[in-house]
Amino acid sequence: MGTHTGAGRTNGRKALLAATVGGVVESFDWTIYAVLAPFFAAQLFPGDDPVTALIGAYLGFAVGFVVRPFGSYVMGRLSDARGRRFGLTLSMTIISAASVLIAVLPTAGVIGVAAPVLLVVLRLVQGLSMGGENPSAAAYVTETAPRGLRFLYSSISYSGVVIGNILSFGVLTLLLATFGKDGVTGGGWRIGFLVAAALGLLALWIRRSAEESEEFAEQAAAGPGTATDRRALYRASARNIGAVFLISVGATIGYYFGTTYLPQYAAQLGVASDTESAATMLLPLLLLIAAMVGVGRLADRLGALRTLRAGLGLLALATVPLMTALAHRALPMWAVTVVYLVLIAAPIGLANVLFAQLFPVAVRVVAMGVPFTIATGLFGGTFPLLAQALGKAGHLTVVPWWAAGAATVSFLGTFLIRRPAGRTRGEGKEAPESPDAGAGTSRTDDPGVDTPRVGTAWTDTTQAGTARTDTTQADTARPANPGTAVPAAASSLPPRNPSHLSKEL
Repeated sequence: MGTHTGAGRTNGRKALLAATVGGVVESFDWTIYAVLAPFFAAQLFPGDDPVTALIGAYLGFAVGFVVRPFGSYVMGRLSDARGRRFGLTLSMTIISAASVLIAVLPTAGVIGVAAPVLLVVLRLVQGLSMGGENPSAAAYVTETAPRGLRFLYSSISYSGVVIGNILSFGVLTLLLATFGKDGVTGGGWRIGFLVAAALGLLALWIRRSAEESEEFAEQAAAGPGTATDRRALYRASARNIGAVFLISVGATIGYYFGTTYLPQYAAQLGVASDTESAATMLLPLLLLIAAMVGVGRLADRLGALRTLRAGLGLLALATVPLMTALAHRALPMWAVTVVYLVLIAAPIGLANVLFAQLFPVAVRVVAMGVPFTIATGLFGGTFPLLAQALGKAGHLTVVPWWAAGAATVSFLGTFLIRRPAGRTRGEGKEAPESPDAGAGTSRTDDPGVDTPRVGTAWTDTTQAGTARTDTTQADTARPANPGTAVPAAASSLPPRNPSHLSKEL
């Protein structure tokens, strides 16, 4: 599982491709709706007021964010119960089907008010599916990536989100060049959603050859946990759930500021036109992908938590000076964009695997997905709207302070992280397992020791100094002292004095 063997690396690469292509589709679907909204709003929303129609179209964009946390729970429960591959396949099928239905949706002139209602319903369905897509992909990468390359794989998998963003603007540019503005408004916008569906079908084809995570398979073979077990794991993971939420706040605001709102921010400052600002984004976004890959490799060598803290600290300290330099024309738009996107590489590139490693396999997707999507909806999805409102009120200079403050909150949130409870992956050093690490072999709960395999007993020390035994299966539990009872679901019990995560994190 996750070894350096040729087969392990091959399976890891297949899993990485399956996860990355999902990020491309998710991001493309999300962004293509936003950039095509001004073109299809008048066709799908009844009435003669184009502003009202556009607001209605953007409402369809917003509802997707609202339902994402619910999707993280519903789709996450399926992924935690039925498998990562099942969850990834189901979410992509629903996302692609909804894109096809949007592409062929009759106009308001044909079916009246049913057109916007159906559009919003389809966006709700997509939002629910997308809520489970990213957490399921993160868990899948975590459980299949080769040791020593997990955070490189994390960065590559999340680069799919950036690639999808780039592709969506490329498709819009191609549509406008081919059909013109009137042609896109007249129906050419439908091609964008058909492209989204085609990308989804490609993702499904790639995922057909991906294998289930061995770690999940072992968890499933050990038997399904009870609802009581899951609740115990959620309670034991409460601190890490809070950490995921806080870290996601700064990461998502930084991402939307750097990739979505920054061109508009520069235009509002008067240092660049809308067209000039948008034209400067392609190369910086490509450099962001390269920076994410570099940060991932660095995290594999130095530790992800240390690298993440450095990235968030620099982001918090540099955001206001960078934007001040832009406002005073001390730095050109392209330079500010490149530097800022490099700064957000660590928070967005490392989060996938780092978050997944904080939780046991049995609740991994739900435990990381729900706080992540709540933070994204509350702070990331609303950031462009908040920034626009601040600018309209004459407080545009507050925007970088808001982003810097969010990065500071995320930096502080990293100190909430503790060793996860239950069975997780990647807590130990990148050393081979001991030959004696078979079933029933006792181990010390040391941050430098690999987590036990199925049926392996290990001990930890409580604050009172007494040893107790935890196992990954109830039937292999052995008390540390004669006469000491071990709970039936020992793997659900957290260490009473959890230590910090290991060197890998």
